[in-house]
Amino acid sequence: LRLRIKCQKLLHEISCGDSIAVDGVCLTVEAFDSDSFTMYASPETMNKTSLGERTIGDGVNLERALSLSTRLGGHLVSGHVDTTGTFKSAQKVEKAYELRITAPPEITTKSIAKGSITIDGISLTIVDLADTEISCWIIPETWERTTLHLKKAGQRVNLESDLIGKYIWRYMEVRGGKPDPAERDNALRELLGGGSWGQ
Repeated sequence: LRLRIKCQKLLHEISCGDSIAVDGVCLTVEAFDSDSFTMYASPETMNKTSLGERTIGDGVNLERALSLSTRLGGHLVSGHVDTTGTFKSAQKVEKAYELRITAPPEITTKSIAKGSITIDGISLTIVDLADTEISCWIIPETWERTTLHLKKAGQRVNLESDLIGKYIWRYMEVRGGKPDPAERDNALRELLGGGSWGQ
């Protein structure tokens, strides 16, 4: 699929060959003009993500590649979507929203409560975690500046689990089988520990 994306904020600073995440999917700029840029999504990308469900006029979340010379305002994201989940609900509580996503075990087993997850390219903190469901709290700024406020129950969303969690999961697999959740969480906390986050 070749996508032409109209936008305003990114065009003055992009070049051909740049990586831009589109709803969390890392794609490469092929061409651009004064109001849009063009990218190509391979069959693998189409199979693993929800990009094929977009129609003309749909909004998408955009983010340029991380520069290692600036502050990291979220968590490390590769833009390589692991799988998709399903938007379940967004319940308003005062000015914030409690978001619930149905997610497959390949995401939930690599996640921990108070850890990070990327939903349609948005870096979020997991509040509650179950075998097949993740909940996150969304602040008003995130709600308004992303496509989350446009989602309806049953829509697919792109999910990318935490990069460090994936490495730990792989390490535990190689070391001798898939870890149980308590062992996985302890290994992640030990790796990242030493400060209040680890505690």
